[in-house]
Parts: sequence; C-alpha cells; structure tokens
Amino acid sequence: MILVTGATGNVGSEVVKALAAAGAPTRALARRPDSATLPEGVEAVGGDLNKPESLAPALTGVRAVFLLPGYEDMPGLLNEAKKAGAEKVVLLSGGSAGDEDLTNAVSRYMAASETAVRASGLPWTFLRPSAFMANALRWLPQLQAGDEVRVSFPAVRTASIDPFDLGAVAARALLSDEYEGEILWPTGPEAMLPAEQVAVLAEVLGRDLRAVELTNEQARAEMTASMPVEYVDAFFDFYVKGTLDESIVRPTVLEVTGREPRTFARWANAHADDFR
Repeated sequence: MILVTGATGNVGSEVVKALAAAGAPTRALARRPDSATLPEGVEAVGGDLNKPESLAPALTGVRAVFLLPGYEDMPGLLNEAKKAGAEKVVLLSGGSAGDEDLTNAVSRYMAASETAVRASGLPWTFLRPSAFMANALRWLPQLQAGDEVRVSFPAVRTASIDPFDLGAVAARALLSDEYEGEILWPTGPEAMLPAEQVAVLAEVLGRDLRAVELTNEQARAEMTASMPVEYVDAFFDFYVKGTLDESIVRPTVLEVTGREPRTFARWANAHADDFR
C-alpha cells in the first residue's frame, strides 16, 4: 500500500492517478475524505499532518509514503510512518532546499523537511521540481474580470512543469528502488516568460489577452495582500535577487518516465475549462 499525502492538491492528485493507472494499491490522505473524488480502487482516508498521532489508521499497512514538506512536526510524522512499517519516503521539496538559507522562509521549511527525512533512517527520494504550470491558475480572477493579466517578475523565465509529469516521476520513485537516495530535478521542456504563458492562454482560450508587467513595488504590494510577508520576501530573494534559477531545462522527466514532459500549451489546453 502507498500513502499519498495532499492527495487532492495539484501534485498529490496526479500522484494518485499515476499510481492507480499502474495498478498500485493506493491510499489517499485528504482533509475531507468523504468528498474526495478519486480514481476507482483508491482508498480515501483522513488525518492531520500537523498531528502525527492522527495518522495511525492512514499508515496501517503502508509500504511507501509520498510526503509534502513543511508540517509542524516532520520528525514525529516520519517516526509514525517508520513505526507503521513504511519502507521509503518520496518527499516533494524544492530547488532552494539545498541552499540551506535559513533566512529564507521557503528554503528553511524545505531544508528542514529534507533534514527530517534523512534523520528518520528511512530510504528516501527527494523531488526538487521547477515551478508548476498550475501556478497560472492564480490569474483566473483577472481573466474572469477582463483581458488584462498583471504579471509579477516579468523578466524571469521558468521551465515550469505540468503536475501530471511530476506525478508520474513521483509514482516511479514510489514503485521502484532505482531512485532511493537520489535527488531528482523534474522540469518542463522550455523556459518561458510570464508574458509568453499569457500569450499561450490567449490562443487556447481564443481571447485577446494582454500581459501587464508589474514593477517590483507593485508586485510586492499585490503579493503582500495575499500571503505572509516572510513568503513575499522569499520569492523576492528567488526572482529579484536571483538566488533560485528555475530556467534550467533538465532531462529528468524523460529519463524517469521514458517520455518528454508536457508543454505549457498542452497543459493550458487540458485545463482550458478551468479558465472559463
């Protein structure tokens, strides 16, 4: 049995689908398991990742765990998994985890999560993907209001990855011993500017969309309205100071899954209805 945490999120849901397609016994951890929409044969369970003791039923009989980072007691959570007999952990991490910059809020929780996994003694694989194509869904309220899309960090290219591909990589790591002790860096097939992504959406949706490039001051004001300041500072470290380069295109998806990663255009077409 494989336990997938965050099973209804952008990445976790794709991990669940990939495991189900492979015929692997899969258990999906969700906040509201009764209302979770899951592939046939996948078992829905509840539990609070910030309360490791609540996960005992979810971990019963589990061989491997797909784990999200940043919970309050990662060592305790991993100890519960080990006590239950889990044999490996695949951790969703991030590209800045290796920097170990404890002044950066995002890097700090990523690095702490990796440290906890290493200290657990469980075999592990870390996934440090590029930004997600699904992040474009943050523009949905603007698209509902009109044809202008305000974009932060307009000069920053990212080789964004379709969560579908990340889910496939994670599933492979969960099902195989081949990647134990490795750090995998999945990316999309091309590095794009935000305005280029908007142009792709315009074509897919048949709309005359226009990217409006924000200054750093404008971006900070808008981001501060929707997230804690320490996380705003973290993204400014990444994309203004340049401490994180997500423009690098890597062959990881091809090497692990045997196929090329999906393009942003393909992702946009698959999710066109989400923008309407």
